[in-house]
Amino acid sequence: MSELEEKTENGSTDASGQDASREQGKKGDAATGYGVLFFIGAFAVCFLSGWLLFPNLLYSKKEQPFNFNHALHVDEMGGCDACHFFREDGSFSGMPKTSQCIECHESQLGDTKDEEIFITEYVEAEKEVPWLIYSEQPDCVFFSHAAHVIKAGMDCRSCHGDIGTSTTTKTYEENRITGYSRDIWGKNIWGIKKNSWDRMKMDDCAECHERETGSKGACFQCHK
Repeated sequence: MSELEEKTENGSTDASGQDASREQGKKGDAATGYGVLFFIGAFAVCFLSGWLLFPNLLYSKKEQPFNFNHALHVDEMGGCDACHFFREDGSFSGMPKTSQCIECHESQLGDTKDEEIFITEYVEAEKEVPWLIYSEQPDCVFFSHAAHVIKAGMDCRSCHGDIGTSTTTKTYEENRITGYSRDIWGKNIWGIKKNSWDRMKMDDCAECHERETGSKGACFQCHK
């Protein structure tokens, strides 16, 4: 083989090798692209699944013993403190006892199924209504309604929102791990809130205390 023929053959071989390398490079790039797309797709599926499914898995849903019309009672009674009042010693009465309700509901006043349940199952049976309390704090937390409502002059709505205008009781959502109401953590899975009553975590109390008093307060103020 002449020198020219040898160079020609070698050149042809080199060109074939370069074509093969370019082809392999293209396949490698395509594989990387598919891998990135798969990762993005898998991440999106996991993210959306967590966003949508996690709250449903974390919280169980419970209904109240019967529906309660806050708006009707506020109109009839004149305000929150008609049922949720302060005693003479300044302590807060909390949820009304059946004995208080009997003052008006000794017998059925209306024709609703909810009142019929209340009268037959609780008034006549002399039982307390096992309400599920949306704002109930952990046992380690002490909260003084008197300090906030009487001394600081806070409106009930600041923490409890528009519950006074509600005509139905919402579903109670209980954290399967802690047993606390979802109203404590808040509806937003990221903890983002728009209103002061959107959640009732320690950070929210500290934020309000710092804004109103210039201090977050000492630990023993809330944790006895």
